[in-house]
Amino acid sequence: MLKRTLFITLLMFTFLFSAVVFAETKSNLPKELSAESKECIACHSSETNGIYQQWGKSKHYRANVGCYECHEAQKGDADAFEHNGHLISVIVSPKDCAKCHAREVDEFVNSHHSKAGRIMGSLDNVLADLAEGNRGFKTEAFPNGVSAAAVNGCWQCHGTTVKVLKGGKLDPVTWPNTGMGRGNPDGSEGSCSACHYRHEFSVEQVRQPETCGKCHMGPDHPQIEIYKESKHGILFEANRDKLNLSSSKWVVGEDYTAAPTCATCHMSATKDMPVTHNVGLRIKYNNRPPQVTLANNTDLKWGLASGKITGDMRRQNMINVCKACHNINFINGFYTQYEGELQLYSEKFAIPGEALNNKATEVLKAVNGPAYAQFSQKIDYTWFEIWHHEGRRARHGASMMAPDYTQWHGNYEVAKHWYGEYIPELREVVEIGKKHGGDAAKKAAELDKLINDTLNSPNHQWSLGKEDPSAHADRMKFKKEYEDRYKK
Repeated sequence: MLKRTLFITLLMFTFLFSAVVFAETKSNLPKELSAESKECIACHSSETNGIYQQWGKSKHYRANVGCYECHEAQKGDADAFEHNGHLISVIVSPKDCAKCHAREVDEFVNSHHSKAGRIMGSLDNVLADLAEGNRGFKTEAFPNGVSAAAVNGCWQCHGTTVKVLKGGKLDPVTWPNTGMGRGNPDGSEGSCSACHYRHEFSVEQVRQPETCGKCHMGPDHPQIEIYKESKHGILFEANRDKLNLSSSKWVVGEDYTAAPTCATCHMSATKDMPVTHNVGLRIKYNNRPPQVTLANNTDLKWGLASGKITGDMRRQNMINVCKACHNINFINGFYTQYEGELQLYSEKFAIPGEALNNKATEVLKAVNGPAYAQFSQKIDYTWFEIWHHEGRRARHGASMMAPDYTQWHGNYEVAKHWYGEYIPELREVVEIGKKHGGDAAKKAAELDKLINDTLNSPNHQWSLGKEDPSAHADRMKFKKEYEDRYKK
């Protein structure tokens, strides 16, 4: 009897929890389509029929939420303009979406995702502005010009601050733009349509890995390529039709078990965790910067409430997802392997590499004085690619179980460019500094010592013919066992 009572209690709790998490708030929904939206439809059903049809397939349509409910503007709004007797704006910002989706927007605007536009002061944007671009792209809002490389590249994923011209018109340098961290005229950050493509806003579409792959791809953060190589990605392709992607609830381990997508692990519901639009709350480590760091450190720096969610708490959140398909021994083993890769990268390459780069930069600045410019010499690109491209690939590959990316696109590339390019280029900087004399020579001597100290450390001494004898003996023993096992 006690077991039956406990079972019923648990069943009732599960039902109530599901109702709280997944029920749609309907109290504020219109009972019918507004007169204003009907006016919009009368014209747009023929003028922009594709948009009209997309909206017609959406839940917005069934909820009587039309064009005007989203695009309505108020007098005084920076981007408001009069259109056929109504005041509207082109951009629908997170603040607009919050009228109905308050919880989702609150999670999103307090996430790392919505701050993606803050890349504008980073090395990435320096490259796009200077090394790759010029100031030839001139518009009314940018009379002095801006780099077309930044506008068409960086800003389209990361977002930019939208500039509004007279009459509510949007400057073409900054619009169209659905970058994740777009700065909107109403002061909000972010773009919901970065993931939820207009005007259907399909949950099936947003759960597809390709949605994330629009930005999370390429040489420096190839998550979509890594995912496709992993067993998770292979299973997704084999079982796409079994994943129930259009389900409103979509709980892993309950509504589907065949494979996870990006959304499964980073956003979607588990049996005891709700959906979240803060994609960082299940990620312990930030693999983006040169040095491995905890993901919540950036949130703390930006003053976000999610900074209080520690790395270990985020790891436990991800483990909660993993447990839908894997046992705890498998999960713990994975984390042990992943963290071993992080430790290797950090100790062998990242920590000494950044110290060497900083000292080499001091030498070059002393040599060139005011003429020094970052990314005007090869060594800048060599170090940048070691951590920004290859080091990230090794870390991301390990985090998502894609061994080829960890090894041949990651660790191998790091080692090849470290010993084959970076160290020789650092030695060239030493010679340049010594020849220049003065303060440059002093700093060059410091760099020379740092290079030698680094190479004579246990991680690199093998490259000087000084491999630890016991380690060498073990490696030769393993080599002989391998040869004996496979000799014909």
